[in-house]
Amino acid sequence: MAYNASQDPRTDVRERTYLPELIRGLTITAKHFIRNLFGTREVGTPIEERTGTSLVTTVQYPEEKIPYPPGYRGLHRLVPRDDGKPRCVACYMCATVCPAQCIYIEAGEYPVDSADQSSRVIEKYPTQFVIDELRCIVCGLCVEACPKDAIRMDTYVHTPPEYNRQGFVYDIPKLLKGPAVSHPSDPWNKRSDSQQPAHVHKEAHTRIGEGHEHGHPAHAPALTSGHGEPASHANARTVVSTDGPVPVTKFLK
Repeated sequence: MAYNASQDPRTDVRERTYLPELIRGLTITAKHFIRNLFGTREVGTPIEERTGTSLVTTVQYPEEKIPYPPGYRGLHRLVPRDDGKPRCVACYMCATVCPAQCIYIEAGEYPVDSADQSSRVIEKYPTQFVIDELRCIVCGLCVEACPKDAIRMDTYVHTPPEYNRQGFVYDIPKLLKGPAVSHPSDPWNKRSDSQQPAHVHKEAHTRIGEGHEHGHPAHAPALTSGHGEPASHANARTVVSTDGPVPVTKFLK
């Protein structure tokens, strides 16, 4: 029976004994218990439109499961390449950005005379890639930080139960799953090996001090050689020598 609480609970015997609120709480608990025990749950009807004994909202897991939303971050997986190897290049970016420090990676290098064309281009690969799912906080930063789309959280399954802690430590055989993924920007789709490409760079790389003959300001000091002599404008470049002082540019904050 509902009643108005007094301003001073010390003067009300009912509130000092806690019996009214205790009975009210037990009544609500018993009502939900009886409803879940003898009632039914309508799957296709929203909860605000249910009537009678169909107000049950408890999901009978694992016989009944609610579908995950599209943005659900499921269990990790390593994305394979077309040849079945992981796309990971052991850059350590996922392990560095992980706030829980649950990712451990050891890198290896492919031999120079490797017969696999894609391996010669990638050069590095993970010899060990381990994720401790007990420490993972499911933030998804490892997926965002990966530059090669090598790790995803799109399995739509949560971590299954295990009997010991070692079962929650996932290595490459347990993580490598799913369909192979290939992108047009993959290096093995562009050239055959890791040697310097034959094409000429659009912007040539020059040393500091070269090219001052084109548009260098009037207040700038004249270029000098290593011995302090003025350099000719026909071949304007700084010659570094140990015989004399080397010009140094200081950047003041």
